[in-house]
Amino acid sequence: MAEEKRILVAEDDPATRRAWSELISSWGHRVEAAADGEQTLNLIDSFAPHLLLLDLRLPRKDGFAVLDAIREKGLDLNQRTIVISGHGDIPDAVRAMKLGVYDYMRKPVDPAHLRIVLANLAQHLSVSQENVRLQKLLRKAGQFGKLVGRSSAMQRVMALIEQLAPSTASVIVRGESGTGKELVARTIHDLSPRRSGPYVAVNCAALPETLMESELFGHERGAFTGADRRREGCFELATGGTLLLDEITEMKIDLQAKLLRVIEEQKLRRLGGTSEISLDVRVLAASNRNLEDALRDGALREDLYYRLNVFTIELPPLRDRPEDIPDLVEHFIREFSEADSRPAKGVNNEAFEVLRSYRWPGNVRQLRNVIQRALIVSSGALIEADDLPPEIRRLSSNTAGTFELPLGSSLDDLEREFIRRTLEFTSGNKPRAAELLGISLKTLYNRLERYQAKDW
Repeated sequence: MAEEKRILVAEDDPATRRAWSELISSWGHRVEAAADGEQTLNLIDSFAPHLLLLDLRLPRKDGFAVLDAIREKGLDLNQRTIVISGHGDIPDAVRAMKLGVYDYMRKPVDPAHLRIVLANLAQHLSVSQENVRLQKLLRKAGQFGKLVGRSSAMQRVMALIEQLAPSTASVIVRGESGTGKELVARTIHDLSPRRSGPYVAVNCAALPETLMESELFGHERGAFTGADRRREGCFELATGGTLLLDEITEMKIDLQAKLLRVIEEQKLRRLGGTSEISLDVRVLAASNRNLEDALRDGALREDLYYRLNVFTIELPPLRDRPEDIPDLVEHFIREFSEADSRPAKGVNNEAFEVLRSYRWPGNVRQLRNVIQRALIVSSGALIEADDLPPEIRRLSSNTAGTFELPLGSSLDDLEREFIRRTLEFTSGNKPRAAELLGISLKTLYNRLERYQAKDW
């Protein structure tokens, strides 16, 4: 006998409801039945069905209202739902399939076919549950989707992703450049019920202001000069899936107001269009900027911030989780060795100490680039210290991050050298250097002009 599953039958006709219930029970499953949409939703809460057999024509809430309510609850039951349609309901059944249901059947339902579909769906559920179990094991081993790290900081990030991914809630991912914000967004999508839908990422900082609205919402032919054809925007392209808005604070304020309406209403009107288009998009946002500062500076609307900020994921910089460097190095060596057929399979002790002691202002992205470069120049089985970039070796040689000045040096000499060393440490990243020095970016530029050192 197949493994017992909890199956909810939602059908308003008493005779049909009883017949389906008895039939499915005879196949070794636990069955509860609902006569209308309200009762269906109540039983979803109390019975927690594995599978749902749903008639689209239900009183008190039809099948579409039930599917919408399931999605709002953050459940993935829609993917484990078989909808039942009458003779004239095929367009509705197709609409339900677009909402992510597993399959649909027409009345009268063939018992043999129903048994096969339920068995396939039960097997699919068992595979999904096993995947979840394996994901948890991988997370403990330091691998979660495309994220790598077994530090307590990264384990907290992974646990939060695991918790929020099945929901439809908006998320803001925060962290310095290179910490992996886009990977987090992709992992959320891949672990969500929307995984089979599209994933679209838009970098707001890379789009000219004049094109951003068209890029997001699309346009009709003739909407503006050069619009020689109709074009779907990123929201339409992401329908049924997930949209990442990277560097959200780079979007102009008046466009943020329109964005807020689209997110809340799940409808948009293309530029130059006259009709509204329905959407089904989960929106994620990312930023390497301090969002509280952006709110204070007027670069981010407060209402948009609170609409997006249902969950916040803070990605730690690599310097705060050095215990993850071995796993990351191994991961990147495996990635590039397989892609480029390189001979190196590891890192010797000296090179590893250099990597471990470096502060990584460019975070994981910088480490990835360094490993790729080292594999290209390496000729042996292990990456050696000489295979690493000179600036990495030079700055890592002084693990305490100190420098010396002879007695008799002036305060100007001290400040000049301190600024120079800090810029060297941040690989020329002036905003990051100003942050470490505890001064404004404007003050840093003033000091560089004073010391005639703009090119440091």
